[in-house]
Amino acid sequence: MAGRPAPSLAAPPAASRLALRADLLDFTSDPGWDPPTDDTPGLRWRPDHWLLIEDGRIAGVQAAPPGADWPREDHRGHLLLPGFIDTHVHMPQMEVVASYGTELLHWLETYTFPAEQRYADPAVSAAGAARFLDALLAHGTTSAVVFPTVHKTSVDALFAAAEARHMRLLTGKCLMDRNAPPGLTDTLASAERDTLDLIARWHGRGRLAYAHTVRFAPTSSDAQLALAGRLLEAHPGTYLQTHVAENRDELQWVAELFPQSRSYLDVYAAHGLVGPRSVLAHGVWFDDEDRALLGASRAQVSHCPCSNLFLGSGLAHWRALDDAGCAVSLGTDVGGGTSLSMQRTMADAYKVQALQGVRLPAWKALHAATRGAAEALGLAHEIGSFDVGCTADCAAWHYAVGPMAQARDAVASSLHERLFAWMNLADERNLVATYVAGRHCHVG
Repeated sequence: MAGRPAPSLAAPPAASRLALRADLLDFTSDPGWDPPTDDTPGLRWRPDHWLLIEDGRIAGVQAAPPGADWPREDHRGHLLLPGFIDTHVHMPQMEVVASYGTELLHWLETYTFPAEQRYADPAVSAAGAARFLDALLAHGTTSAVVFPTVHKTSVDALFAAAEARHMRLLTGKCLMDRNAPPGLTDTLASAERDTLDLIARWHGRGRLAYAHTVRFAPTSSDAQLALAGRLLEAHPGTYLQTHVAENRDELQWVAELFPQSRSYLDVYAAHGLVGPRSVLAHGVWFDDEDRALLGASRAQVSHCPCSNLFLGSGLAHWRALDDAGCAVSLGTDVGGGTSLSMQRTMADAYKVQALQGVRLPAWKALHAATRGAAEALGLAHEIGSFDVGCTADCAAWHYAVGPMAQARDAVASSLHERLFAWMNLADERNLVATYVAGRHCHVG
């Protein structure tokens, strides 16, 4: 592709070898919903082991210390997890997080759209992208599927900042050609032109991938949705991200705008946007037919419990989606969500399921935030576990911070009890260090 810059390397600029000592926890498969035990199938627990990293990738795991030629970082007594994967979050919305008193549609008009219009300024986009990605790393999140804004400059800034940090990132310009302020709308021609240019510049470069980003059905015309479907089909390896079935007022609006469609999800399906590379955020108000379609199409739903609770959107049925064969990952959805912490997201997911009579094991939640998300994205060969050959994205954590958490941790009688308490009581204050491609990029 003419004019395309040379790709960067994902390997760290520091020493080519590194050995990390800690309690290693990851997954080889989905641990499921059965009552959790410390030997649940799919759980891989290796206390006081060494994770060997070479040229940015995992070279092995062993109990014995490595040779003297291995630089070492000793995190004994701490938990080491694969880096979290946030499958739905908004880069420009950090400044409107925790805004008071509205449901989804009014919240967008009052807080979100004014904030996003500022990202037409390249300087605002550059500063915002750097701040956002550094905040993800400070929460132990090393990979993400991210909404920027409609502005091409916001996408360039986000990709460039991710490349500088060696992060695995999926993003792309928002498509919005109606029902939005003039400063946030594009046209069919400009959307196609900008998308093609951004794909040529960034897709497949280092650890970056392009995601066709339909804001949500009400802000795209039929013609623009069809364009997104054509672009997705024409560019293998690209993704689709959008919002779906989040709020009841939104559902009613979609029904008025697309009377020919059976459901909100059907709007996207009719335009070729529901498939194995589709990341559909929320999915609160699906029916059985929707869930069957999701299972058959191998699309994934990014469950965003913090946002759904904060905005009063409803309770997503994770177990019903899982039973239908639909992959479920986790998204913080900042700024509808109130924290970039995946622990807080997992804790809220437990509460949302408990309100529906379902108990979410810590193993199921942690799998969804790591290997499960990676598998749903088709990236399990690269991220989400400590498999040999994967990129060495990981984070070390304190088990307990503060007197209450420490008191709870001291009496835990099983590994699951300890990690379930950690899931509910921990947050970014527990972070010891974050590594991206074996590179020490954040100290807690």
